[in-house]
Amino acid sequence: MAYTGKKPNRGRIGILVSFEQSRFDESLKGIIDQLERDGYKKPVVTFIKENAQGSRVMAAEQASKFAAAKLDLIITLGTLATTAITKEIKDVPVVFSMVYDPVEAGITKNWVSSGNNSTGASTRFPLAILMQRLQEFGPSKRLAVLYTPGEKNSELELKELQRLQASGEIKVVAVPLTNKEEVGQILPEVVHTADAIYLTGSSIVGETVPMVVTMANKAQVLTITHLDDLAEKGALLGICANSYRVGRLAGRKAVMILKGVKPSSLPIETLKKIDLVLNMKSASSGNFQIPADFMKKVTKIIE
Repeated sequence: MAYTGKKPNRGRIGILVSFEQSRFDESLKGIIDQLERDGYKKPVVTFIKENAQGSRVMAAEQASKFAAAKLDLIITLGTLATTAITKEIKDVPVVFSMVYDPVEAGITKNWVSSGNNSTGASTRFPLAILMQRLQEFGPSKRLAVLYTPGEKNSELELKELQRLQASGEIKVVAVPLTNKEEVGQILPEVVHTADAIYLTGSSIVGETVPMVVTMANKAQVLTITHLDDLAEKGALLGICANSYRVGRLAGRKAVMILKGVKPSSLPIETLKKIDLVLNMKSASSGNFQIPADFMKKVTKIIE
């Protein structure tokens, strides 16, 4: 049964997180802060939170559980959780956050209207900006992209970078990771052949950032990401949509839906302002020289 747009009774909100990462925690905090600001807090609402732990099977199981729970609204964090929920549930409104590209992932029809029972906020911005900042920091010829096959957001980031290499001077080298153990085996070769390493939103990359950064800094190979929590964990450069502010954006949509607005009438939005984050610990550890002009563009420094 499709979602009809009937005003929810505001009682029960399900939350499904793709896997354990601080960016999802920050974004969820933004959503809940926005809900509370507009009067939707305990005991007016009850939150039921689950974590898919990076497993498509577990995400599908949680989606089935939510389908039977008679929820008034479902909030999803990340592409894996959102895909599972929107595939299973058609009669409950869904608000997603921290989804890189909901259209390419098959979650929504387009950015103007989902065409279904979902809407939300995306972390996406043109990765051409990231490539530009990379070259401004210091010319790079080979960019190794750490990604996980099967994780849609990770694959989409790789594909976008591969499209960009045709018009630039950087060669993009795909480095697939299917488990954490492969990182230590593959990375020694990567740091000897790449000028920079791009950290995608892969769950495996997220869990192994300290190892990647340590090896990269030792070899004076720049690390760059589009995710603020990976910059916090050590990536030298972050060109990022702030996770908390993405959550607040999604939270405003959740409030509108709780007031009776149909999800399909709310466009999927991205942040207009993108942060440029510099991790000074990694800069010092890798003995990276930071150009003065580049430093002027930095909006956040991690000491």
